[in-house]
Amino acid sequence: MAAGRGRTRMEGEAADGAAGGRGERAPMAALKPLVPFALAYRGRIAAALVALVVAAGATLALPLAVRRVIDGGFSDPDSGMINAYFGMLVIVVAVLAVASAARYYLVTTLGERVVADLRTAVFRHLLRLDPGFYDSARSGDLASRLAADTTQIKAAFGASASIALRNLFLFIGAATMMVVTSPRLSALVLAAIPVIVLPLVASGRSVRRRSRAAQDRLADASAFATEAVGAIRTMQAFGVETATAGRYKAAAEDAFEAARASIRARAYLTAVALFLIAASVVAVLWYGAQDVLGGRMSAGRLSQFVLYAVFAAGALGELSQVWGEVSQAAGAAGRLSELLATRASVASPASPVALPQPPRGTVAFENVSFAYPSRPERSSLHALDFSVAAGERVAIVGPSGAGKTTVFQLILRFYDCQGGTVLVDGVDVRRADLAALRSRIAYVQQEAVIFGASVADNIRYGRPDASMEEVRRAAEFAAADTFIAALPQGYDTMLGERGVTLSGGQRQRLAIARAVLKDAPILLLDEATSALDAESERLVQAALDRLMQGRTTIVVAHRLATVQSADRILVMDEGRIVEEGTHATLAARGGLYAKLARLQFGDVPAEVLAAK
Repeated sequence: MAAGRGRTRMEGEAADGAAGGRGERAPMAALKPLVPFALAYRGRIAAALVALVVAAGATLALPLAVRRVIDGGFSDPDSGMINAYFGMLVIVVAVLAVASAARYYLVTTLGERVVADLRTAVFRHLLRLDPGFYDSARSGDLASRLAADTTQIKAAFGASASIALRNLFLFIGAATMMVVTSPRLSALVLAAIPVIVLPLVASGRSVRRRSRAAQDRLADASAFATEAVGAIRTMQAFGVETATAGRYKAAAEDAFEAARASIRARAYLTAVALFLIAASVVAVLWYGAQDVLGGRMSAGRLSQFVLYAVFAAGALGELSQVWGEVSQAAGAAGRLSELLATRASVASPASPVALPQPPRGTVAFENVSFAYPSRPERSSLHALDFSVAAGERVAIVGPSGAGKTTVFQLILRFYDCQGGTVLVDGVDVRRADLAALRSRIAYVQQEAVIFGASVADNIRYGRPDASMEEVRRAAEFAAADTFIAALPQGYDTMLGERGVTLSGGQRQRLAIARAVLKDAPILLLDEATSALDAESERLVQAALDRLMQGRTTIVVAHRLATVQSADRILVMDEGRIVEEGTHATLAARGGLYAKLARLQFGDVPAEVLAAK
């Protein structure tokens, strides 16, 4: 599992929900958060219970018929009575078959429906967690929880729930009929039940603990595989395929050993349960046989009792196996409950302040201090103060680690500052609705994010309802239409994961087209051309120049050639603004900006730098 803040936050908040945060929750308590998902389908549950009662009733009617045949049918010279009994048995069996099929269908599809809803709820919750959560959480582990853990729960809510309900009803009904048939023999059987049940309950905790460990080890293997496949080119370039495969094998072996320990515990639980149940039935049968030999009970009544005892024992044996599966599902449910219990540290306020209409596009930092939650001991910004007017083009430059990108993180409210205020259109971003705030901002990152979807869907990512004509116009604006037209299916071409089939310039132009389509008043450009070749940079820069027209633009850049036309340049160092001005004034001043310029443009006179 991922170490650090993501794991700690999930487990800490989940522990708060446990009984006083102490000990290990029982399976039913661990599964309790899933109950609302099932109760959303009360009609299906009611229909399943009706089918269950009918099937259990039909099953419990069989021993009554057997007793009548043994005690009365064989002594009657007329075979008509036997024929009638067996005819009724056929009808009972038919009812049992139909009711059992209905019960299986209703309960199993309920399990599928609950798990589908659970997966959707967990995924939706993940999308709402703040980026700080993902600073330490591993994507492979989260994917494992969505896939493997929910599959484990599906088994419990589906087939296992069907078997459990059937055998619970059957056990209660058979035990009741045993008491009606022979109270004395029933007392012996019921006295043995605690001896059977207590080991099951005691073993359940061990099964649950081992199941949780198996799920954790499987998540570790999944997380490693996701990371390795995502970096396939780097891995192959360094020739570490064999070493990587060895590491995954070790992770897979850990998962296997954890799973084997869980299975071993379940096998032991099953063996103990079946032996105790079978031994109790044999003992009661021997005792009943003595009553038949002594004339205190008829053979038919003993047969009836034995059948009910077999039904009860079989049901209890099935319940013991289901208990093991429920214990496994409880481990998976606990991992999912941790996710659902995790709360975003950044969220919209209960009563947000409305942003002004129409949007103005102003941004201001007032005495802002900030440290990333994963590195609280190291401040990224120190008492930062600056403002950007509507329509102004401002560049932020400085050495690596100066805090430039952190400024964007706070404007978008991916994090909240620990001191000071960030304002967008005059409203504190912490008091604004998150969706409304981010709708006013278009963000173009250094590494353009491309999804495994069509070209058109990638462009309309921020506006899913955009028409095809709007998509084409945005692509033309971003100088992307030419290369899109050359693709096999044009705008319908499916792109590989992360757009690996496109060049860096093509990916960047698609990202710009996405920003064009969003048409937000504030534009944030984070090193948008730093990784491009000269030709791609020229095309992307031309597209950006068109995009910046009439918008408030903040540009973060290392390459000073891309920011010379900015209205104002802010020079940052160690989380502070150390210089401010135009390219010409800063180059002539001889400070940090001039030093950076000399490093990039060469050792040329200040007046030449100022003229560049």
